[in-house]
Amino acid sequence: MLSDCLAGLRVLDLSTYIPGPIATLWLSDLGAEVVKVEGPAGDPMRTMGPKDADGTTPFYKLANRNKTVVTLDLKTEEGKRLFGQMLGHADVMLDGFRPGVLDRLGFGEAELARLNPRLITCRLSGYGGTGPFANRAGHDVTYLAASGILAVNGPAERPVMTFPPLADHAGAMLAVNSILAALLRRSTTGKGASIDVSLTEAALSWMAGVLTINQRWGGPGREADLVNGGAAHYRVYRTKDGRFAAIAALEDKFWQAFCEAVGRSEWIHRHDEPLPQTALIADMEALFASRTLAEWNALLEPVNCTFEPVLEPHEVANHPHHRARDFVQVGEDGIIDVLLPILMEGARVRSRRPLSEEDAEAVLAGWR
Repeated sequence: MLSDCLAGLRVLDLSTYIPGPIATLWLSDLGAEVVKVEGPAGDPMRTMGPKDADGTTPFYKLANRNKTVVTLDLKTEEGKRLFGQMLGHADVMLDGFRPGVLDRLGFGEAELARLNPRLITCRLSGYGGTGPFANRAGHDVTYLAASGILAVNGPAERPVMTFPPLADHAGAMLAVNSILAALLRRSTTGKGASIDVSLTEAALSWMAGVLTINQRWGGPGREADLVNGGAAHYRVYRTKDGRFAAIAALEDKFWQAFCEAVGRSEWIHRHDEPLPQTALIADMEALFASRTLAEWNALLEPVNCTFEPVLEPHEVANHPHHRARDFVQVGEDGIIDVLLPILMEGARVRSRRPLSEEDAEAVLAGWR
């Protein structure tokens, strides 16, 4: 079963906000037992944003499903003692502190190796553990700014922030990949590992093509490249009722099918006009503004021409494809989970359970 892939694996999560908690959530989906260690003040994500009646945000609850949360003050001797014991029984620790914080608390590399030479430590930070930005503060939008992604997304007038946060989720994916690779190595060598993952570089790793384009030809300017708004056949358009539609007819056959379906066969030869295709974009804007989104969907959905309505959030869970795949799960408490979207031999991960809170002694009793 997919949910048993990491059965028996014990993970300590010392992270807050989105990236680390999402990474360990995905590990828990695969069967790992995750204990989230929070300081006396708790994870700031508990109260950042709209709150439920219990004073906790649904965002915090979502990111920490399947986990047990314990409160430890790592600045006290008792907190250090309990944490050291937990480290001795852990397989993986995700360190979401800024670089150097755990060292100052007495848990540097040498001490971690002494406590547990098989421990895999993944240090997940904004800019990585070395370099001039190692201790620089930041959040997703600044990581995207430093990676170059922000500069090439959005309308020509200005960059547009991504939501949900892109670097945070890219960093979570990279952390999981690196942890799984380290676990595979440990299975043959018996050695632990110390991993350094940067949210900025997780985003930067998506940028090789853009950097190469810039090196060779300059740009790409926003709304000037083939897939960032410069091509009329790969854009988002406003419909008559104020909704939006996406078209992605990169291939000639899809563009031809679209043109024929909308009664504009004379546009077929315009597919490869020089970028940015300002005149054709204006023609397409006028065309899409002539019908409602529902009317466009009725016309184009049967054509298979790379057209899709832009779904609003409230429409996603009930979309027929998402219902059929069954990764989006709506709970009675109003929490909507999106399970780890993997099928293994036709099986998906188990439904997630709400987080639980216990004391460290109770957790240790089960780990010994």
